[in-house]
Amino acid sequence: MQDLRLDISQKQQQTLAPIQLRYAKLLEMNGAEIEEEVRRELDDNPALERVSDSADGDDAFSESSDELQLADYASADDIPSYRLGAGNHSADDVRYEPTAVASESLYDYLMRQLSEVADISDRQREIATFIIGNLDSNGYLTRTIGAITDDIAIALGIDLSTESVREVWNMIRALDPAGIAAVDLRDCLLLQLGRIDLSTPGAELATEIIRDYFDLFSLLHFPRIASLTGRSIEEVNEAVDLIKTLNPKPGNAIGSADDDPRLRHITPDFLVEYDDESRRLSLTLLHRLPHLQVEQSFDIDTTESPQPKGRAQREAQTFIRVRRDQAQSFIQVLKMRQQTLMAVMTAIMNWQREFFITGDPLALRPMVLKDIASESGYDLSVVSRVTMGKYVATHQGVYSLKSLFNERRKSADDNSRNVVLDRLRQLIEQEDKSAPLSDDAITAALRDEGFDIARRTVAKYREMLSIPVARLRKRY
Repeated sequence: MQDLRLDISQKQQQTLAPIQLRYAKLLEMNGAEIEEEVRRELDDNPALERVSDSADGDDAFSESSDELQLADYASADDIPSYRLGAGNHSADDVRYEPTAVASESLYDYLMRQLSEVADISDRQREIATFIIGNLDSNGYLTRTIGAITDDIAIALGIDLSTESVREVWNMIRALDPAGIAAVDLRDCLLLQLGRIDLSTPGAELATEIIRDYFDLFSLLHFPRIASLTGRSIEEVNEAVDLIKTLNPKPGNAIGSADDDPRLRHITPDFLVEYDDESRRLSLTLLHRLPHLQVEQSFDIDTTESPQPKGRAQREAQTFIRVRRDQAQSFIQVLKMRQQTLMAVMTAIMNWQREFFITGDPLALRPMVLKDIASESGYDLSVVSRVTMGKYVATHQGVYSLKSLFNERRKSADDNSRNVVLDRLRQLIEQEDKSAPLSDDAITAALRDEGFDIARRTVAKYREMLSIPVARLRKRY
């Protein structure tokens, strides 16, 4: 017999309204992305239109970024020098332009060099495309010559010997940058050393060290190398200094900015200016959006209209109502976004006032998301979205908003992490290289200066600075 039961349970569940989801999405967008979103919405929704400026007969999208920024000032006399055009600034003025890097890809760079080789055949050029295609971003060959030979046989149906493929590989290894198409770090360094004149101080010994004592070199056992080579420790150090000038990742020197997100252009979202006379900071939101409104033919109240009789009329009325509501919602969310961005950035500017005045990273106060949430009155998630992927321009340069956050090591300590990092770096730079400081010694030195810090924190900060342990810093 089937048992029928009625269970009652209670649970909490948060459901976000569509306007809240749209608001959260727009908050994460930077200036370029939000402008593109506005354009897309204008194209998709006929109920949404720009408000034309009758004074100049144009809209915000037709003005340049410089014109938009200069419009903030009442007269030309009020415009700071670095905000003026290219023909109206002095040599010491600072201009904030998007940083962009465009370059040739590693593949194209190598193939262009091969095209300049007179005695290369079409068959060898085909082989070269396979070999170069198997180079990673660092310029190393990721597959064996035998495997590449098999790949060519399968893809092109050409039966080649490994020696013919190896011949083309050696041609590529002779190209620039030096060290390209190496199979490992040792091979890469030897390729570069092979192009250095042996009369260069330390060149011959450097080649011997990498060729015969690479394991000892990687472990920094320089006295052992000196003993095995019969050279003095000074001569070994001279050779090591030469090796340090080589590039362990030659492929990184060539590449397209589109392949590396770190090289993509940066456009600041905010500008913080400091007035020496009034000693005040001012904040400007650099990307301006056009004024939007509901198109007149859609701006009607369908609830007061006569009840449509036909199906087509009902569908038309529904279409008008839906599009009008979407347009009103989008306009509302845009206003909310702009207000939120200004409020959060104002809180950051006030909190880090000394930094924006001086530009000194050590002037950054301890600041976490919770601090700005309390200062601005917004939720932690809102602050996180506002600061994600956005930048602020100052007199000293352009900074990501995330870089302005600086954790407090302890609740009772007003020293920021940057202060400790800077002092740790100084201690290591000033240490005796023949007897470098251990993490315990650094901890003791910092405590003597009033920094109450644990040894594991010192190790963590040292790793953040990409500084190796004491044994690997030792010089003989």
